[in-house]
Amino acid sequence: MEQPNLSAIHKLSNGDKIFEEKIFNVIKREFPEEKAQYFIHLEKEDYVKAAEDVHKLKHKISILGLEKSYEIATDYEKNLKSGTYDLKEEFEKILQMITEYVNTL
Repeated sequence: MEQPNLSAIHKLSNGDKIFEEKIFNVIKREFPEEKAQYFIHLEKEDYVKAAEDVHKLKHKISILGLEKSYEIATDYEKNLKSGTYDLKEEFEKILQMITEYVNTL
């Protein structure tokens, strides 16, 4: 499985460490909140809101260089909009992997 990395952030920042720190702080602040909202909406079986949460989380997945995981999230978002949980387990593994990574930043 692919691993989160900071290559996209480094590329965007063009060596600007202050910019990188700001991006790290946004991820560290927003990711746990967005993940929590996803689980709340999932528990309520609110597929539309859960799909919106997945959409928001996709941006974090992308910025952490997880291309295959981004594709899974995109497909899972579509599935939720269709009222199914297909790819739920795979998506939640991605969330766990990112959680562990963010905790090391």
